[in-house]
Amino acid sequence: MKINYFFLLLALAAEIIGTIGGFGSSVFFVPLGNFYFDFYSVLGMTAIFHLSSNLSKIFLFKKGLDKKLLLYIGVPSVFFVIAGGFLSKLVDGYALTVVLGIFLVVFSLLFLIKKEIVVLPNKKNAVIGGTLSGFSAGLLGTGGAIRGLTMAAFNLEKHAFIATSAFIDFMIDFSRTFVYYNNGYIGKQELTYLPFLFAIGLIGTYLGKKILAYIPQDKFRSLSLLFILLIGLATLIQIMVAK
Repeated sequence: MKINYFFLLLALAAEIIGTIGGFGSSVFFVPLGNFYFDFYSVLGMTAIFHLSSNLSKIFLFKKGLDKKLLLYIGVPSVFFVIAGGFLSKLVDGYALTVVLGIFLVVFSLLFLIKKEIVVLPNKKNAVIGGTLSGFSAGLLGTGGAIRGLTMAAFNLEKHAFIATSAFIDFMIDFSRTFVYYNNGYIGKQELTYLPFLFAIGLIGTYLGKKILAYIPQDKFRSLSLLFILLIGLATLIQIMVAK
C-alpha cells in the first residue's frame, strides 16, 4: 500500500498545533484525515496516533499532574468513550462526518465570539465535561476541545494543564482502541501508518513544547479556534461537493 506523505505532514502540523493550543491533535487530525480516508479508518488511526502523542506529552510535561481532575474528568471520560465507540458502529459514517463538521464550526464560533464564556471550576462541571468529551471522542474521534474548555476553568499552570489533559486523553485512547479494533476500524491500512504516526506523535509534541515557550497561551487559543473553524467549514464543503 502506498503511503500518503502529504497526509503525514498534515498530521505533524496537527500534533504541533494541538500541543500548543491545548486542545489536542485530534480536533485537527480527524477532519484532515477525512479528506484522505473514510471516517471509520480515521477513527482507528486517531486512537493509535494519540497513544504515542499523549505518552510523549506525559513525559515532556510531567510536572504537576492534577490528581483530582484525573479522577473527576478522567473516569467518566473512559466510561463514555467506550459507549460512544460502540455507538459509532450503529451510525452512518456520512452522518457522523456532518455532525463533526457542524460541531467544529459551532464550537469555534461560539468561543471566538463569546470570549467571556467560562465554565465554573467545580466537581459537577468537571464530571459533565469528562462525560461529554469522552462520548464525543468515542463517537466523533475528537473530544479534546470540550475537555480543554472544562480544564481551563481550573486555571492550571500551562505544563500541568497539558500533562493532566494528556494523561486523561491517554486513558481515553487506550480504552477506545480496543473498541475500534473490535468494530473493525483498525486493519492493515491503519496498521501500516502506525510507525509513521507514532514517530510523528513524538516529534510533533517535542516541537510543540519548544514553540510553546515563545507563544502566549491566550493568543494562541484564538488562533487555534480559527484553525478549528476553517477545518470545520472545509469538512462541510467537502461533504457537499462529494454529495
